[in-house]
Amino acid sequence: MPNIMLRKQDGILTGYIAKRDLEAQVTSLEFEEEDRWGGKLTLSSGDCFYFEPLPAPPSLPITIRMRRG
Repeated sequence: MPNIMLRKQDGILTGYIAKRDLEAQVTSLEFEEEDRWGGKLTLSSGDCFYFEPLPAPPSLPITIRMRRG
């Protein structure tokens, strides 16, 4: 279960996995609503992860512990 740092850079959401020194664009996020944000996340590298949806969009950057999805 890696820790992934999510941040928005030039309007693009990216994820950084320090253990693998990998930064990739988030290509899909299951929930991006005002009352629910998160769920299944897919990176442009093809990696998929899951984290419990948050009750609101967080202020970025944020580090979240995710499991492989």
